[in-house]
Amino acid sequence: VQLQASGGGLVQAGGSLRLSCAASGRTFSSYAWFRRPPGKEREFLAAVGWNDGSTLYSDPVKGRFTISRDTTRNAAHLQMNSLQSEDTAVYYCAAGSTIAPRSEWYGYWGQGTLVTVSS
Repeated sequence: VQLQASGGGLVQAGGSLRLSCAASGRTFSSYAWFRRPPGKEREFLAAVGWNDGSTLYSDPVKGRFTISRDTTRNAAHLQMNSLQSEDTAVYYCAAGSTIAPRSEWYGYWGQGTLVTVSS
């Protein structure tokens, strides 16, 4: 079982990026995105239920980020708009059995992809 995160990079403030998380080996009931800003703790961003597409967002990204799943490719995506310097972080995808805002609910993690927002 492997999760492969991709799509990070350097973007100017106000710009957009789309992160992808491709799962191999099995399908999970939920996928989520977390991030770890420099010098800070890892924080929950968004989660999506595989079966019904239900979503959960943290307040800092609600309205700017959109999580979705691609059932044909066993992947989850995070569309990030209106990026600001405080969005600079390593972004991690995770997979588990339920959508939840806490990392301990996810048993599988991708390797992380760096997003840098320049002001």
